Amino acid sequence: MRIGLTGGGSTVDKIIVHAQQAEADGFSALWYASAVAGDPLVAMAIAGRATSSIELGTAVLQTYPCHPLLQANRVAAAANAMGRAGLTLGIGPSHDAVVRDVLGLSYANVADNTEEYLRILTALLDGEDVDFAGDHWSLHGGGRMSELDRPVPVLLAAMGPRMVRIAGRYADGVVLWMAGARAIETRIAPALLDAASEAGRPAPRIVAGLPVAVHADADEARRAVTATADGYAGMTNYQRIIDVSGGSSAADLAIVGDEDAVCAGLQRLLDAGATDIWAQPVAVGADREARRASLRRTHELLRDLVRE
Repeated sequence: MRIGLTGGGSTVDKIIVHAQQAEADGFSALWYASAVAGDPLVAMAIAGRATSSIELGTAVLQTYPCHPLLQANRVAAAANAMGRAGLTLGIGPSHDAVVRDVLGLSYANVADNTEEYLRILTALLDGEDVDFAGDHWSLHGGGRMSELDRPVPVLLAAMGPRMVRIAGRYADGVVLWMAGARAIETRIAPALLDAASEAGRPAPRIVAGLPVAVHADADEARRAVTATADGYAGMTNYQRIIDVSGGSSAADLAIVGDEDAVCAGLQRLLDAGATDIWAQPVAVGADREARRASLRRTHELLRDLVRE
């Protein structure tokens, strides 16, 4: 299985150590949230110089309010600094509550906004000189894009039908969070593959991210997931994809249970059309030692699966 983990670390040094260990354990990728180390690109670039094969990806950088030319040049600087490791750019428009209430920007016409953004960004990363005037984003490039030493794949955080089709037309795939096997099989994979085929693009990746916990008590594991996932209940796009997946909360979508149950849950994602799994291990237990033991058990199973 191609299994990646959530990238983490409270300092750059810890991020480097985590990346080195994940690579040594055989994991295919690490996926970093936009808030890691304030901005993950610098830490990823340094970690990339300390590793050689593991994919380091963002999941995800926000499109608002960073212009696609600025975004593309930031990514190029990080990718060129990484050495042999590869950078994958996961981007997304974030959420209404963040863009409107925190940043003070309009979240209207988010799909149109994202489509224009993605068209400009991917063209820049492909080495094109962009001259584009849109309703939301415009660029008259004039050679202001830095050259890339190697390609940077782009994945879109897409869960709704329109966004999935946009990803199929312009991106290299999707990076998902809280989309279960049913949603991937019925909503995401068919639309994504059709849009990519119509655009003459290669088969896209589907990176499926979910909480994972190997634990004898599945109900206790779900309670641990709930304790870390309260925010999803207030985000409409997450709640919709959870509903489509057949659940009512994030805990319903988590892959939990003993080793056999977790293996079966991961396999269901692949059978539904996922090409990559992004696992976020969840600590389960009443005290620190129990939580550490549960994380070790989860990590050991995932490590064994990638080494098979």
